[in-house]
Amino acid sequence: MTERETAELLRAYKAGAIEEEDAVKRLQQRAFEEMGFAEVDHSREARQGFPEVIYAAGKTKEQVLAIMGRLAQTSKKSILATRASAEQYAFVRAALPEVRYDAVSRMLYIEREREGKTRAHRILILSAGTSDIPVAEEARLTAYLMGNEVITHYDCGVAGIHRLFAHMEDIRTARAIIVVAGMEGALASVVGGLADCPVIAVPTSVGYGASFHGISALLAMLSSCAAGIAVVNIDNGFGAGVLASRINQQGNEGNSV
Repeated sequence: MTERETAELLRAYKAGAIEEEDAVKRLQQRAFEEMGFAEVDHSREARQGFPEVIYAAGKTKEQVLAIMGRLAQTSKKSILATRASAEQYAFVRAALPEVRYDAVSRMLYIEREREGKTRAHRILILSAGTSDIPVAEEARLTAYLMGNEVITHYDCGVAGIHRLFAHMEDIRTARAIIVVAGMEGALASVVGGLADCPVIAVPTSVGYGASFHGISALLAMLSSCAAGIAVVNIDNGFGAGVLASRINQQGNEGNSV
């Protein structure tokens, strides 16, 4: 509910046009919508600047369609579902033709006008290897749909560190950097020692046996001696994209190009 709508409701209650019980129900209904299998948080956008994002894994295609449809009706911003399948996409698209699907990041979305702060503030995403790209693309598309200018450089890990140094200008001028790495996760420490902006490290489940499906990279990133590094969960490109977006869109201070 917008401030204007809330004010109108309160004026109606004060004037005696509606009962207290009815006013309370209207406020609750505008805050979230009970759908039986989900309580859709329509006030998320007012609180955090972006509509509720759907986690599609574990949901039926009918549930994804119902939630996405209601969000699309109540918001003018982009709508996003993460970890979606091609089957869910085909079902949702039949009812919502504007829906698009990115098979690499497994993201289902409706793209609308993006409201970024400024193109001079940019997020940089680096991946250690090509196998890390699906998680990096989840971060990229999340940040992009939230209104940010995003630059990517993939497959520039420490096994050939000269590839990373070729991107020093982008590292120097980024407002936030997302580093996506599996194996031993060393790239985050290297970038953390080079950058003067916040670095968000994303461990991935890429690697052989002793990498323990991303646990080795997670622990290495958490144990980094480089300052200014935050770590999100294994394979959580979405969480990194959201955090980078919030950093990037705070005021006008900081690095710019």
